[in-house]
Amino acid sequence: MKLDNKVALITGGNSGIGFATARLFVAEGARVAITGRNPKTLQATAKKLGDNVLVLQADVTEIEATKRVVDTVTQQWGKLDIVFANAGFHELTPIGQTSLEQFERIIRANLTGVFFTIQAAAPHLNEGASIILNGSVQAVLGIPGFTAYAAAKGGIRAMTRNLASEFAPRKIRVNQVTPGATRTPIWSLITPGEEAEKELEQRVSQTIPLGRFSKADEVAKAALYLASDDSAILTGTEIVVDGGATSAPHGAPILRR
Repeated sequence: MKLDNKVALITGGNSGIGFATARLFVAEGARVAITGRNPKTLQATAKKLGDNVLVLQADVTEIEATKRVVDTVTQQWGKLDIVFANAGFHELTPIGQTSLEQFERIIRANLTGVFFTIQAAAPHLNEGASIILNGSVQAVLGIPGFTAYAAAKGGIRAMTRNLASEFAPRKIRVNQVTPGATRTPIWSLITPGEEAEKELEQRVSQTIPLGRFSKADEVAKAALYLASDDSAILTGTEIVVDGGATSAPHGAPILRR
């Protein structure tokens, strides 16, 4: 198994990409601590993932709560081998319709919370540990109405490279997995219902060369590669899981007609 006897922390591990990654890490032999804000989904996740999972309720925007999470995990299991800073959310922030509170909430969840998750974990990382940040193709696509989220994810791209340099003396690797449009519950935040969500997926899929959304499990497999010794020489880089949307946009079905 690729992660035998490893200890991993995954923020936002109770749904979507975080859950898929936690399930895969457990299957590969890791002990996995996950965080999330919703106690009901955390309980359900604990039942699905089994005994090698520690479930902790915490909001990544609350810095002290993140510190308590790291203390709890390391006291129970020892030092960390993997940190997947995955938690975050997106919502529309169009010009003229966005409050300061909303803008700052998105930045705090998707950027500030990531930095302070890593800072809390840093003293408790084994030499040779792997840090994985969750980015987004929205950092480069220029999609109207998502400026706050895109700015946060652009910050993640820069943070990945800076932290890779900072952690290099400890032989700790810092990389990024960059999902494109992925089938997860996050889409329900910006659509009014199930039918609207399906319509949005069909429309967006026309802009993806491979013609479909990614699956959460496919992103999780990229995270597994970055977490494992298979990527032992990789640091400061990103794996883009987007069906070619950013690298080969002219292959999209909408442009093939």
